[in-house]
Formats: sequence, C-alpha cells, structure tokens
Amino acid sequence: MASFFALFRRKPLKSLVSRSPRSVAGQVLVLQVALVVLLVACGVFAVALQSKRDTNAEARRRSIAVAETFAHSPGVLAALQTPDPSKILQPLTEAARKAAGVDFIVVMDTHGIRYTHPLPSRIGKRFVGTIGPSLAGKVYVESVHGPLGQEVQATVPIDDEKGKVVGLVSAGLKVKNVTNQVDRQLPIILGAGAGALLVATGGTVLVVKRLRRQTHSLAPDEMTRMYDHHDAVLHSVREGVLIVAGDGRLLLANDEARRLLELPPDVEGRLVSELSSLDPETMELLVSGREATDEVHFAGERLLAVNQRPTDRGGGPKGTVVTLRDSTELQALTGRAEIARERLKLLYDAGLGIGTTLDVLSTADELAKVAVPRFADYATVDLADAVLHGEEPAPTATDMRRTAVCGIRDDHPLYEVGRLTDFLPSTPQARGYGSGHSELVNDLSTATGWHEQDPERTKAIIDYGIHSLITAPIQARGVVLGMANFWRSEQHEPFDEEELSLAEELVARAAVSIDNARRYTREHALAVTLQRSLLPRALPEQGALDVGYRYLPAQSGVSGDWFDVIPLPGGRVALVVGDVVGHGLHAAATMGRLRTAVHNFSTLDLPPDELLSHLDDLVGRIDEDEAGTESAAGVVGATCLYAIYDPVTRRCAMASAGHLAPALVHPDGTVTFADLPAGPPLGLGGMPFQTTELDLAEGTQLVLYTDGLIEDRRRDLDVGMELLRDALAGHPDRPPEESCQAVLDELLPGRPQDDVALLIARTRVLPPDRIADWDVPLDPAAVAGMRDAMSQKLDEWGLSELGFSMELVLSELVTNAIRYASEPIHVRLIRDRTLICEVADGSSTSPHLRYAATMDEGGRGLFLVSQMTERWGTRYTPQGKVIWAEQALPDVIEEPGPTPADADEPPDEGAAGQ
Repeated sequence: MASFFALFRRKPLKSLVSRSPRSVAGQVLVLQVALVVLLVACGVFAVALQSKRDTNAEARRRSIAVAETFAHSPGVLAALQTPDPSKILQPLTEAARKAAGVDFIVVMDTHGIRYTHPLPSRIGKRFVGTIGPSLAGKVYVESVHGPLGQEVQATVPIDDEKGKVVGLVSAGLKVKNVTNQVDRQLPIILGAGAGALLVATGGTVLVVKRLRRQTHSLAPDEMTRMYDHHDAVLHSVREGVLIVAGDGRLLLANDEARRLLELPPDVEGRLVSELSSLDPETMELLVSGREATDEVHFAGERLLAVNQRPTDRGGGPKGTVVTLRDSTELQALTGRAEIARERLKLLYDAGLGIGTTLDVLSTADELAKVAVPRFADYATVDLADAVLHGEEPAPTATDMRRTAVCGIRDDHPLYEVGRLTDFLPSTPQARGYGSGHSELVNDLSTATGWHEQDPERTKAIIDYGIHSLITAPIQARGVVLGMANFWRSEQHEPFDEEELSLAEELVARAAVSIDNARRYTREHALAVTLQRSLLPRALPEQGALDVGYRYLPAQSGVSGDWFDVIPLPGGRVALVVGDVVGHGLHAAATMGRLRTAVHNFSTLDLPPDELLSHLDDLVGRIDEDEAGTESAAGVVGATCLYAIYDPVTRRCAMASAGHLAPALVHPDGTVTFADLPAGPPLGLGGMPFQTTELDLAEGTQLVLYTDGLIEDRRRDLDVGMELLRDALAGHPDRPPEESCQAVLDELLPGRPQDDVALLIARTRVLPPDRIADWDVPLDPAAVAGMRDAMSQKLDEWGLSELGFSMELVLSELVTNAIRYASEPIHVRLIRDRTLICEVADGSSTSPHLRYAATMDEGGRGLFLVSQMTERWGTRYTPQGKVIWAEQALPDVIEEPGPTPADADEPPDEGAAGQ
C-alpha cells in the first residue's frame, strides 16, 4: 500500500488532472477505480456486519458437522460396547478435536455421563447441557456456560444397528474463539480489498493502454498453457471421464476410463453402440443419456459406480458427461464388514437371549436356538449328567446327556434329547472335553475317530448331508460342564478357523449362564430339601378338627413361614402358624428351630400365653448367640399365633405374638376376625402375652394364615382382609380343603411375592354320650364307687375288655388325689380316638414316677399307670392340676371322625397348587 501511494506522490498532480474529461479511456479509468473502491468498501462493511450476525451460525455449523462426523465414525459404536469406552474414545476425540478446530468433543452415555473431555478431570461427570432431544434421535444445538466458558455446542445421537440411541456426541466452540477468528479475518479482508484495488487500478490502466494499442484477445501461449493444464488434470485423476455427444458419439475418454472399460485407442469419435467391449447395461445407460447417480455396473470382473449428467443445462452443446469409479475393493471390504457385523450381532443376541432363566435345560436350549440358522444348520448340547442335578461334572466325557437339539429340519439323524452317551476318547467331543479346547472337523466323512463312536449313526449323518462340525467345551471356572456341537450341511460351506473363534466366544457366553443355573439348581435343591424337612410331612390323626392347609413358597425361594397341628391330651388340638421375616436358608433354619421349640413346649401342656413367653425367651437367646458372628441376621420380625381347641368344652384359647388375627367362619356363613391382642413380635422381651378364650359353635371354621396371603404392594392390608372375608363368607359347609383353594384363587391368582401358609380347621364337638364325669369326695372309701361307675360306663360303651386296666389306673390316680391333694377332686372319662381318664384336684403338686425298692410299701402306683397305658401326664390349670392317662381302643371299635383326605400329603408347592 505504501508503494502504491508513493507512486501517486511521484506523479505530478497536473498530469493527473490534465486528462481530458472527454477522454473515454480516462472516464473508464476513473469509473473502474471508483467502482473497485465502492465494492471494496461495501464488502468490508458487509463482512463487518455479517461477522457479528454469523458468529453463532458459524459455531453451530461447525459444531454440528464435527459432532455428526464423529458420531458416525467407524469404531465409535463398538467402543461404547466395551467395558472401558474412555480408554478408546479419549485419544480419538482429542485427535479429532485438534484436526477439526473445535474446542471440545465429548462422548457420553444416555444418562449424560462423560466418557471423554479435553479436561481429563471432567471425565465421568455429568454433561453440562440438554440431552433430552438427542435421546429422541434429534440434533440439538444450544449455548451454555460450560467448563471452558461460554460455548456453542451441538449434541448428536449415536444409533446402533436397530436405530436405538446408545450414546451421545457433543462438539462445540467457545464463542470468543469464533469471534476472534472473524476479527482476525477482518485485517485480511481489508488488505485483500486494498490489494484488489491496486491490482484492479493497475489492470485497468493496462487494459486502457492495450485498448488503445490492439484489440481485445488472448495470447497463443496463454491458450496453450490453459489447454495443457486441463489435459494434464483430465488424464491424471483416478476417476474415469467420458463425454458423449447428443448423437451418441464418444467425444472424449480419459486414460482411467480407457483402462476401466478396456476401450481401444481409436475410440474417440465412434458411436457408443459400436463398442463391443462395453457391458450391455452400461451401453444402454450411455446411449439413453438419462441421469444416473452411483449406479453399479459390471466391467469384466470390476464393479463400477457410474454417474451421468447432461451438458446442456447452462446452454452448452447437447450431450452427457460420465464419471466412473472402481468400487470392486470397496464392495469386498463392505462384504467383510457385513460379515463382521452379523457376527457381532449374533454375539449380542446371544448375550441377551442366553441365560434368561436359572434353569440348565432352558439355558442349553437357548444356546442351540441362537446358533441356528445364523451360524450353523444344526446345534446340539451335551452336558454331564451330574450337571443337570447341580453336581460337579466328571473328568471324562462319559455319562453325557443330550439336553438340547435345534436344526433347520426335524428329520435329522442326530441323537435325540435325553439320550445318555459315553463318548469314545477318539471322538472330537471327548478330546475337547478332556483338553478344554475346541475341535474343528472340516470333513466328517474322513474323521475316522468320530466314525468309531457309532458307525451306523455316523453313516446316516453323512448321508443326510451334514459335512462339517465344530465342538466347543462349555467351560466355566476352569471346569468343563459339557460340549456344544455345531453342524453344517450342504446348504453352507464348511466351518473355518475364524468361525471356530466365533463358536468359542458364543459358547463362552453361555457357559457362565449354564454354570449359574447348575449352582442355583444345587442350592435350590438343598434349600427345598431343608425346608421340606422342617415343615410337617403329614398332619397327625386327631378327631377335634377337620383340617385343610396350603403352603406356597415365594418366587425368591425358601422362607420362614410354617404351620402345625399338634394333638394334646384330653382330645384337644393345638394349631400353630408362624412367620420368620426374610427368605433363604437362614430364615428356613430359624423357622425349623422355632417349630421344634413349639413342639417341645407343647408337650408341657402350657397355656398359649405361657408358651409364647417361653418362645420369646428362646428367640432372645438365639439373637444373643448370633450377635457375635459375622453373618448375624437375628430373628427380628418373627411372629407366631398359638391356639388350643377343646372339643369337649368347645372352647378355643389363643394368644398372638405380633401375628394377624385369625378369621372365624361361623355356621351361618358370616365371617369375623377374632378380637385378639396382637402382642409384641418374638424376641423383643419385656412385654406379656395375653390369652383370649372363645366359645366356638360346632362347624365353625378357624382360619389361620401368614401375612403373605393378604399383604401386597398393590393393595392395602385392609383391602386384603376384606378380600379374605369375601372369599370365606357364605360357605359354611364347604370342606376346609375346598376353602383353602378358593381363598388362594381369590387372593393369589399368580405366584405370590411372599410365602404363604394357610390353615383352615373346622371344629367338631365330642357328643355328650362319649363323656362321663363324676365329683369325688375326699374319702378313700369313694374309690370303690368310682371303680363301679367306670365299669358300668365302659360296659355301656362296649369297652368291657378295658375294664380291668382302666379300673386299676383310676384307683391309683384317685387314691393319690385323695391322699396327697386337696378338693375339689373330679374324674372325667372321655371316649375319643383313645380312652382318656382324667383326675383333677385342687393341688399344684406334681407326682413323679420312681422305682420303688423291694421293701417299700408304696411308690408303685404311677409305675403301674405308665405300664398299663399308652401315655400319661400332668397339666396345670388355674384351679390346680389334671393327671391324665390314655388307653388305645380295640380295633373293632369305630373311631369317631375322619381325618382330612390329604392329611398324609407333604405341604409342598405341588400340593398347594392343586
């Protein structure tokens, strides 16, 4: 610029002004100088205005372009599926950021957690911006204040093959960088404008001088140089170029076009239709003149991408220009990429489709199904027979059970499901099982070791068309569980080494699931065995109640619910239902301890409140014992309901330790819930339990249950109680077994989330003619009268053959009561399933069985009682005690009242679901 103005300073001002204004050259010079100055000034002004307006637009454009380019780059989707995406993506994003000239490229998951960032300390933190629109598949651009300052950023989704958004890419610029870049361009624009002004002015001066000297034309050397450059470019590019005239003649063909189409040297000027070396479809396209975009045509063994456009759009001569690209290598690469994609898709589907259940057979079947027909024509799975039972497999390929078969046809000659096979050491299965390595057999017809296993079967397999085999060990934790066999028939080529690796990867994904299923089978079998051993296997015989029950384990497995029916002396029956909160072996084991404790305490014939107090103390001691262990879980949350029903008095005494009140179905069909104090759960201590006594009419149904029956996440407890009431109401004569099923159908249409114990007992009343009782005065002479009264009653009942033994028992018990106890003394004789003799007195002193010495005059009474009866014992009452003795009835006597029809069935899941 300085030299330009110096030039004007050196020229005399007079020479500039002395030009005649009527000179055309001078007017043209002034006009062009003014026009150039005006255009430069307008351009600078427009750029200045547009730079301010387009700052964000430039940032948006560059951000979107960089984000979309990186989101669709090869390898990004695969990197997101690796365990550590940051390790792969961080170097790639930094290289791309520097190459693209943006300030940041951030790759994140669908929750906005960064995998990459220019500042490594920001990796793993939440992305600053909006990701909602991008999760919906849209490109979202926004301006935010991020870790680098005020930024313009674009967020683009990363889609997998199914179009699902699996990640996001955000790229952007700091606003000040864009502004600075435009500001830096402004001096360049001004300098370029000044230079343009200088060049234009100088050019105008030269043009004016040339116009005064010669006509307007170009020099021959300039035309020659222009043609040489055009020709050099045309024949050096790696893309074929053809120009075809409107009449179908080939006007031009560059070197690449001649090579790709194998054209003769004198091709230019000839009709395209006369070129015999062209493929008919390619010839048809060139002759037709229609537009084409990347159409694939054959040229010998090459695949050409052909584009064709007309040349007369801008008023030029009629014809077409054709470009040709060799896409043979690209097509082969695309084919390999497609194969790799299909294999990755197979492994992905295997990860989703194998191991959906903790069942060995189902998992093996899923492995076979996922491989057919995408990898093999037939797939079979052979597992060690011990694995199916949850046990460790044998070290050799013997006792292999075929657990899954899948194929493109059903008439194949392969071994059927369930067959037990001992593979010979020469077979690929045995070698792979022993070594832990996969075996590839390209040609089964020449595999002699495989033929020795079963010559007839192997011949049938080969005749069927199966020709290739991959057998891969199903191996987990260093232990081979079985073999997966993949077979191909005539529809496909034999397996190769690459497919051997794919088979190993496929089986490896299934092996973990099969091993988990095996271990679950073992643990579940142990847990179920433990739980069934702790629950009652059969209900005891008794005549006081008609009992039905159901037990349903929860979906999560074994748990701590239990129930019991315990016969007591005097024809009474105790009903128990309890619940240890939680699931698993610990809950089941704790339940077993509590159930055993209830049985032991019931032998003491304690009232319900006293029994629960003893049980509460036991639970407290259990918690104290386990407090010091690492796996201490305690028994917090254990509840229990204990009830005693007497068929003679029709009274039911019950007490609850935090358990739900039982339901009562009265003979008229109405349902009420017992007004029973809940009491504290077991193990809390310090709080007394209360016994409630109810008078129950004959035929009343007593319904005991655990909270899993009525509690549910989808409904309140009150709603569950009302549903139970509705299920029981209006059916007073329905058998307990049918009532149990009706309740479960109403309240639990599916498998419960929590375990359920349900016990329904219909009361029976012992008829008065089966009971005899007498008051006994405190006089030894009354013993003889009692013997006579008993003898008469036994004769009346047809039990005369028991008279001698029962009279002796009665004499000993009454004599002891008169001699050592106090009034009132009462005798009761009950004919139930056994003959029961009870002697009650007002004393709380308990008699003891002892061995009398040879010279002792007494001490043999209770010994005689124990020898002549089946059982005897003592229970205490608020008025004193009762000493009782039971004698079995003769077989000819019909026992009153049947037991439940399925009392001998174990309370397992199958029984509960009938």
